[in-house]
Amino acid sequence: MIQTLFGSTEQKPSLFERMKEAVTRTRENLSERIEEVVSFGKEIDRATLDDLEAILIGADLGSSTTHEILQKLRDKADRKQIKDVGELKRLLKQELLAILEAANQQPPQRVEGVPEVILVVGVNGTGKTTTIGKLSQFLRADGKTVLLCAADTFRAAAIDQLEVWGERTGTEVIHTKPGGDPSAVLYDALQAANARHSDYVIVDTAGRLHTKTNLMAELEKMRRTAQRIIAGAPHETLLVMDATTGQNGLQQARLFTAAAGVTGIVLTKLDGTAKGGVVVAISRELGLPVRYVGVGEKVGDLLRFDPQQFVDSLFT
Repeated sequence: MIQTLFGSTEQKPSLFERMKEAVTRTRENLSERIEEVVSFGKEIDRATLDDLEAILIGADLGSSTTHEILQKLRDKADRKQIKDVGELKRLLKQELLAILEAANQQPPQRVEGVPEVILVVGVNGTGKTTTIGKLSQFLRADGKTVLLCAADTFRAAAIDQLEVWGERTGTEVIHTKPGGDPSAVLYDALQAANARHSDYVIVDTAGRLHTKTNLMAELEKMRRTAQRIIAGAPHETLLVMDATTGQNGLQQARLFTAAAGVTGIVLTKLDGTAKGGVVVAISRELGLPVRYVGVGEKVGDLLRFDPQQFVDSLFT
């Protein structure tokens, strides 16, 4: 509850309400369009599901994910098991949730007695450094101590941007001069985190194009450096993806996943797209869990992803 100037209170939005608000455009593009093509009381048959195919692809579930879902629904339609639009939505929710939960089987690795190291990777422009700032705030709000490592030394602006986020969230940033060795600054950051008994170290990395083999070699060197100082590090490697790029971001994600050992996805700008179905496509095609979603520009606009809440918000 939030106390206002005049003594009354207002309810802080729940996580579900914030997710629902973030996917408004996607919900309009998916749930409301389903109701448009399936009139009240109309029998659900294969022709209806052909219309549904275009809607799902329009919401950016991707052709292969859409095909898999519709194959199951067509089997039910042939047996007259989908009575109306309400039943169709219920079954669709069930299929979407099954895909998301299958990818979320592997929880984040948790460590005791040493700093947990989170490596953050992704192409420039996806919101990587901003996401790191928001993640720092998210963890600090949970009572954790956090150290930021500015290992994107290739781009001077990235160091400056991370320092701005450090000031905004009250988080120390370990950095070196532009053009310095990323592994060297990572070494310094991990030594500092050990000495201060920090709970988390979040590492920004260079966001050059995924086709640059030297970037991938650099990431591998950083992983080896981390493992020498802290056992099992990095404990989580998060790939930041821009939801507005949709299917176009999947190829980048595949290459980063193969080269950097990605363990989870952060999907930014979910509130800025009508194609939030890409969350499902990512889960199915990459087999990776979505850990967090960005739902706005403010420092607190990073939500831990919950498959049930996401699916419910699309149809409520």
